[in-house]
Amino acid sequence: MSEPQPGRRIIFRGRKIDLALQEVALRDGTTAEREVVLHRGAVALVPMVDADHVCLVRNRRYAIGRTLLEVPAGTIDPGEAPEQTAERELIEETGYRAGSIRRVRDWFVSPGVMDERMFLFLCEDLQPGDTRPELDEELETVVVPWTDALAMVHDGRIEDAKTILAILLCDRIRRGLTAGP
Repeated sequence: MSEPQPGRRIIFRGRKIDLALQEVALRDGTTAEREVVLHRGAVALVPMVDADHVCLVRNRRYAIGRTLLEVPAGTIDPGEAPEQTAERELIEETGYRAGSIRRVRDWFVSPGVMDERMFLFLCEDLQPGDTRPELDEELETVVVPWTDALAMVHDGRIEDAKTILAILLCDRIRRGLTAGP
């Protein structure tokens, strides 16, 4: 989570998020309070099973009451570096271990209301293993051709923003249009 800021008051502490009221100065010199969701950050993973296939997960999302097709992802634990989270989440959600985990990009998820930063990793040279989902996760791994994943992004079958961005960014790398960090 971000460092404490002046005028920020925590009003709820949760398992993965905190909620704060943030005092902000307005242009006219008055102040107002804004709700801010504080989040430790998360990783998103693009696990390439081979040169032409990616491992996605069907993930039951309670907030919207639907199951979405997504890239594997997870919250950074306290004291954990994003690279450590990437390795842990890849095993937990897909069972795969990667010979290569490369950081691609990071971004703010929804900076209008939260401070969550998402870190994207491209995972290659995978070796299969057993998944270890958390008790509250309903996940099913799905290996799809890369071209199908791209088609699902473009035709709306993939609706999750991090997944859309992850696939499009990694597609640019695969096509040699950008090298990543």
